[in-house]
This record gives sequence, structure tokens and C-alpha cells, in this order.
Amino acid sequence: MKGIIVYDSVHGNTKQVAEAIGEQIRSEGHQVELKALKEGSVGAVLGDFMFIGSPTRAGRMTKEAKEFVESLDVGYWKDRPMVVFDTIGPLSKDKEKRDKNLKMAEGYSKNAASKLQELCRERGLKCSNTMHFAVTGMWGPLAPDALDMAKEHTRRFLATLK
Repeated sequence: MKGIIVYDSVHGNTKQVAEAIGEQIRSEGHQVELKALKEGSVGAVLGDFMFIGSPTRAGRMTKEAKEFVESLDVGYWKDRPMVVFDTIGPLSKDKEKRDKNLKMAEGYSKNAASKLQELCRERGLKCSNTMHFAVTGMWGPLAPDALDMAKEHTRRFLATLK
């Protein structure tokens, strides 16, 4: 199977998460293609499943992430599984407090992943999973457990495809 990871990153945190997701996909024997929205046109987006990521900026996804989802070929992607993810911060350096904040983000609509999921669903796309990853400072770094969490979430998602 082939996974596509499309992401926008402002300070490099979302890029790191995208790369960790890609590592996990490869480690499980799948092909993966990473596409950075900041590098301009991403070209053809063809695969079996997709991850779309954006940092949370003022409670929303980036303009580039929004435009990407709005331009997706719904005919091609409507029945293929999609996962959206974001980076959120600054969150506490204390793991317990940070985990509580991430749990709250799951039910809260003012973050990039929730906005991406809403936009995907409005377009008729199959987007059932959201993932949130903590940034502990205003511009970084990622929380120490963020990349391991990205790999674990990805592993669980891939298990559902088998």
C-alpha cells in the first residue's frame, strides 16, 4: 500500500511529526510519499491512504492546508481513509498536564485537526481520525513524547487497514 503525507509547517514541528509518521509507515512495509505545502504545488496526490497535517494557528489550520483540502480530487479520495493531525502549543512541559490538554483537544473544535476533519467531511471525504501533538514552547520544541506518539497512532491506524 502507498501512504501520502501532506503537511504544512511553520516552525518545523509539524514537519517532524510528518516525518515520524512516514518512518512508521515505511517500517511496516508500505510506500510513503511526503509532500510539503510550503514547497509550492504538491502535484498529483495518489495513494491508498493519506495523512494531512497543519500547525494550529489561532485555532485554525493554515491557509495552505485549507486550500489543499479544498483542491483534493473528491472522486479519487472519497472512499480512501484519511487521517488529519496538528501540532498544538504551547502546552505544559509537565507530561500529566500536557496529556490532559491533548485529551481536551479531542473534543474541542478550535484546532487545526478538527477544522481539517470538518472541511474533509463537508467535501464528502472519509476522515475519521484526528491526532494532536504537543509543542511545549511558543515555536517549539515538540514535547519529548510527541514523535513516539505519532508512530504509535500511525501503527494503530495501519492495523485498521489490514
